[in-house]
Amino acid sequence: MTNTARPLEDNSDDLRRKHRQRVLKGGSIITGIQNSEISCTLRNQNDGGAELKVAPDAHVPDRFLLYVPVDGVAYRSEVRWRRNDRVGVQFSGTEPKPKLHYG
Repeated sequence: MTNTARPLEDNSDDLRRKHRQRVLKGGSIITGIQNSEISCTLRNQNDGGAELKVAPDAHVPDRFLLYVPVDGVAYRSEVRWRRNDRVGVQFSGTEPKPKLHYG
């Protein structure tokens, strides 16, 4: 009898399957609207994205720069999901520290 089972395909679109390392880092969501910032905390992170904790009443745009002072870089981020005070983002690249950031 021939084994017709195929190996599972690698679904590169599903970045949530990648393990995110738990972290506790402060960050700033830079919206680009009059250079406003929203404080946040990174709860977990991997090369492809992160889970952020924000104030429950914070309005987080769909795309933004996430500046993480301890990393010394800003991550170009896109919101993938939202739940109460948590936001899951996918990274699409990095930029140097924004010039207008105080930290």
